[in-house]
Amino acid sequence: MNNLTLYNTLTRRFERIVSSGKRFGVYFCGPTVYNYAHIGNFRTYLIEDVLVRVLKLTGHRPFVVRNITDVDDKTIRDSQKAGEILSVFTKKYTDIFHGDCDRLNILRPDIEPRATEHISEQIAMIEALIGDGHAYESEGSVYFRVSSFEKYGRLSNVGERELRTQTSDSAGKQNMADEYDREDVSDFVLWKARKPEDGANFWKSSWGDGRPGWHIECSAMAIKYLGETVDLHAGGIDLCFPHHENEIAQSEAYTGKEFVRHWMHIAHLTVDGTKMSKSLGNMYTLHQIEEAGFSPDALRYCLISGHYRQPLNFTMNGLHAADNALKKLAKHGEILAEFFEDGEPACPENWSFFGEVYHALLNDLNVALCLGNLFKVLGDVNVNKLNADQKTALAREFFTIKYALGLRLELENVSVPTDVQELANRRWQAKVQKNYALADGLRQQVEAAGWFVNDTPNGFSIVKK
Repeated sequence: MNNLTLYNTLTRRFERIVSSGKRFGVYFCGPTVYNYAHIGNFRTYLIEDVLVRVLKLTGHRPFVVRNITDVDDKTIRDSQKAGEILSVFTKKYTDIFHGDCDRLNILRPDIEPRATEHISEQIAMIEALIGDGHAYESEGSVYFRVSSFEKYGRLSNVGERELRTQTSDSAGKQNMADEYDREDVSDFVLWKARKPEDGANFWKSSWGDGRPGWHIECSAMAIKYLGETVDLHAGGIDLCFPHHENEIAQSEAYTGKEFVRHWMHIAHLTVDGTKMSKSLGNMYTLHQIEEAGFSPDALRYCLISGHYRQPLNFTMNGLHAADNALKKLAKHGEILAEFFEDGEPACPENWSFFGEVYHALLNDLNVALCLGNLFKVLGDVNVNKLNADQKTALAREFFTIKYALGLRLELENVSVPTDVQELANRRWQAKVQKNYALADGLRQQVEAAGWFVNDTPNGFSIVKK
């Protein structure tokens, strides 16, 4: 029951997750800390969090490394605009990111290395690549020679022809950007020569002052903390090419070994059917979602609710639905807490009620199917007809799924006005007596007063709008 299977982007197959050692080494591409993370970023981080929780439940002992990119074109540019030194500027946004993660109930990684703390490892890696003929220096910058790595393009399935087509507009130019950075047709930058606009943000190396490129940062940190072969590497689908493709090339050219055994990529998030962009004003942050009256828990539910390999369209209606679903689950959790204490989960050896719910998570982390099955079981089971052992099993399994999804299910401490409670009671009696016209009329009165009535297998609940 604990066999977790995930789609591997590299092999294009569904593969069982198997630990290569006593721990399961996981590397996540973390944030570039120059601004607030937006909900598109957090979809990736939340899916990765569910993965870590399921790995824990399945006994894989994940050891998670998630980096902080605190030096690149954007961090330097915006710190200069703000008139702050780079370390102060990036720490501010790192702290904001940590606060957002905590409010979204995202588990902290075991190690969170910063790129600026690992310059020496990156320089050593670049020196080795130059020595082996995989990289070369040009006017103080260093580039990886893609032609020296025969397997380039396997992950993203980008062949030489497509690579040349995608990069033809940069041919003959020295593109210094960290995103899709290429010199000429395909070579990418490992070290960037110091420019006047970099200010004091540079380090010394044998080929001149400068700073590392974005791609080499992740490889150096992943290898340092997880070894030459990483069990699983995950990130957004937009990182598959060129970032992850370049990571593979430089890492395997450096070590001569397979860099990552399993690659996992999370699909894009759109907002109201369109791509997120600053010009459209739809790059929502957690702070903006909270200002709109929604909890971080509702956003979490919303962003994990679709299958991670399918694009998710975020809408305010969807967020409302997530909020309502959470309130229903919270009511169930309140009832089940009487039979089993909610704490650190221990995955049941045998599932009596939520086996299909759990199995959906083991089958390519299918949260959408998991949630559908969860509500089906909760709707079918009448707690009052279960014996004590069955109630305990039901509650234990429910809280295990709750942990896997990272849902807190905190009920709002809102008292229901006496007149609203009376209307709801009369509505329930009318429904029991099959006087549906009266029941509907009373429901409308309850809703007009600012409340919802939700029917449950054991009666009904009243929730404030």
